[in-house]
Amino acid sequence: MQVFPGILRTPSSPRLWIPTRPSRPQRRHLCFASGDAAGGVGLSVSDGELETRGFLVRRTATGLDVEALNEVFARVGFPRRDPARIRRALEQAGGAVVWVEETRSKAEGRPVAFARATGDGVFNAVVWDVVVEPSFQGMGLGRAVMERLVAELRGMGVSNIALYAEPRVVGFYRPLGFAADPDGIRGMVYSRKNQQKRR
Repeated sequence: MQVFPGILRTPSSPRLWIPTRPSRPQRRHLCFASGDAAGGVGLSVSDGELETRGFLVRRTATGLDVEALNEVFARVGFPRRDPARIRRALEQAGGAVVWVEETRSKAEGRPVAFARATGDGVFNAVVWDVVVEPSFQGMGLGRAVMERLVAELRGMGVSNIALYAEPRVVGFYRPLGFAADPDGIRGMVYSRKNQQKRR
């Protein structure tokens, strides 16, 4: 049974997640969390509980191994990116970063879960790059980083939070207060690909 894009949960082992590659590019939905819907998200697992399980929650990009993050991106099917551009993106004001590091690993700064948001730091934010290392999927780490990211944004006073999601993962975001096309709101995206079609 497919649960997340590129992830298969086997019927014989509900805790085992096998990475798969999508057979074709997936359409993405624009989902929003607005007002009190996003504010109601609590933490399903505390930082202390995660520490007892061998994970450390980080709320800044300080110490993040960008090369290791790029490896996680590749393993979940995201494109590899120029590390210098990743660093530049992480330095932008008005956003938030949450990642989880496995403390039992000898390599410091290697993320096993990651999410970031960009925005104006006041009204609006967009969530990007929500990933969990395939061998750590199914442990609640994706939910943990998203809960903390939303809480961080809500703590800044941000009331409108958007994200792009493949159809198969929209259900993951709903319990966190996100809805696809709420109140008939439709997202639009400017892209070079769309511009080339117009010519």
